[in-house]
Amino acid sequence: MRIEVFYKKKYKDGRAGRLLDSLKTHLGLGIKDLKIIDVYILEDFTLKEYEVKEIFLDQVAQGYLVNSFTGESELIPAWRTLIEISYKPGVTDTLAITAADALKNRFGENLPENISIKTARQFLIEYHPGKDKITAKKKSQLLNFLHNPLIQNSVLIEKEDWEKNTRPPLHYKASVQKSETTIESFNLVDMNTGELEKLSKDRLLALSLNEMQSIQKEFTNKDIHKVRQEKGLSKDITDVELEMIAQTWSEHCKHKIFNANISYIENGKEEKIKSLFKTYIQKTTDDVSKVKKYLRSVFHDNSGVIQFDKDTLLCFKVETHNSPSALDPYGGAITGIVGVNRDIMGTGKGARPIFNTNFLCFGYPSDKVPGGLLPPRRVMEGVHHGIIDGGNQSGIPVVSGGFLFDESYMGKPLVFCGTGGILPAKVNNEDSWIKHIDSGDLAVMVGGRIGKDGIHGATFSSLALDEESPVSAVQIGDPITQKKMLDFLIEARDLDLYKGITDNGAGGLSSSLGEMAEFSNGIKIELDKCPLKYPGLAPWEILISESQERMSLAISRDTIDEFLRLAAVREVEATVVGEFSDSGFIELLYNDNYVGLLECSFLHEGLPPMEIEAVWEAPVREHINISGTRNLKTDILN
Repeated sequence: MRIEVFYKKKYKDGRAGRLLDSLKTHLGLGIKDLKIIDVYILEDFTLKEYEVKEIFLDQVAQGYLVNSFTGESELIPAWRTLIEISYKPGVTDTLAITAADALKNRFGENLPENISIKTARQFLIEYHPGKDKITAKKKSQLLNFLHNPLIQNSVLIEKEDWEKNTRPPLHYKASVQKSETTIESFNLVDMNTGELEKLSKDRLLALSLNEMQSIQKEFTNKDIHKVRQEKGLSKDITDVELEMIAQTWSEHCKHKIFNANISYIENGKEEKIKSLFKTYIQKTTDDVSKVKKYLRSVFHDNSGVIQFDKDTLLCFKVETHNSPSALDPYGGAITGIVGVNRDIMGTGKGARPIFNTNFLCFGYPSDKVPGGLLPPRRVMEGVHHGIIDGGNQSGIPVVSGGFLFDESYMGKPLVFCGTGGILPAKVNNEDSWIKHIDSGDLAVMVGGRIGKDGIHGATFSSLALDEESPVSAVQIGDPITQKKMLDFLIEARDLDLYKGITDNGAGGLSSSLGEMAEFSNGIKIELDKCPLKYPGLAPWEILISESQERMSLAISRDTIDEFLRLAAVREVEATVVGEFSDSGFIELLYNDNYVGLLECSFLHEGLPPMEIEAVWEAPVREHINISGTRNLKTDILN
């Protein structure tokens, strides 16, 4: 069943008006008018006419068609180009999620459990007289402006082809290619340096030779071999283990450059710096904390915490989301801002985000870029739009922000996303910045399901951007799902239903549960118990996928039933996926078989520090003729 929804002629569609202005400004194609049609495709499920009206449209301002096309109507009879954009299989379709929720609310148990819903957005374009014959180059520019080929498919139909009965598809492929669930193993012990480097590159691990050799050394340990043998594992490393180590050791998660050993030479004098972070950033903060007694938690949790007044704590977190924003500006930025929102939610016993902020750096808007990269103006508009939507749609306003333009950000923007939140000073008569995770507590995953989008998000962020950058690293955030989860978790916190909480960072469950396991010194994770967006994910993909709107919690067996009951009432998915232990190991199982076994101490402390040489060279100051510099205002307007 295909449903097309559009605004009636006498009502304005603000989206179409903004897009029309933007197209005229950027492409100048002689476009006279433009209409946007929202398309919903339901597989194997049919609605009555009154049900379509009730669920999918504003009956006053909008009209609809079922199993026919708006292009055949009188909405915009002089249209010349039709473009329809849909998400590729596996990419989060937030509108489809909302439509599914609406159908569940309407039909309840009568709705098929695995109903498939796809959405698309159609554009009908009319040109000024004499401008309707656009070249192939202009068509390409138009398509690239309206969609991102990394995550979306497009259909373009000219009026003459329409008159030959060419139509958009009645169905779009929804299923994704299934991954092989067979566990792959690698004989690291016998690999030479070239083979180690090739393995890291081929699997997008972003691990250096020195780091690969450290893993190799760990797997030569005979005591480890003995424990592995008891669990049914060989001495060879599995793909699940290798991917978890790569995620944990990524630059994104470990900040390896900040923590490197640096041989620094200035004016002929050499100085050894053991971690810029610990020597300057952390030490400075530690020194301040001796004088300023309002610091409560710094460098130990998902965000910093200070005392605001006697009853309230203030949390703050800022992080970058550069690489995903370079590939898909809107999706990359929206996942960046909802990600730092989750950092606040995962601080202490769980804080509430109350405002967002940002600072954004781009290349000059009018500059041209090499093929394969998005124009700076497109990146700027998409990033800003994504940050605003990510916050506003989940009830967290953007209160401040800033822009900077420089040629150095041409290939990859700098996208700072920040969030502030509040936390009661006490939660259930205990300091709120303290979290507990004990052996025997259950590991619970809450919120959005796991999909292929988000795989290698952490390691990808550690690599240079090029034309081979992975599609799977790009995600689309769903702020509404996250909002429901936030409200539920605050309620569960105040009822004392969980003991520990953290967000699913760039490595998904690998990141969150791996970090939480440090509290109890071990965890057993059953990967086959994790809820998926669709079947066909390999165990290693389930472990490291960063799918959004997801948190991990430690819950006592005494409160798990009440927690799950409340989650069901609030329509938030919650699933027990493992158990914390004091074994000293991360134990990874799939269908009751061990697919990974890693020492907690090695995973979190075994990363060898980078060795870097640095020489200070005084900059040469050149006289700048201000009258000859670029006029940024003109640059943006043009």
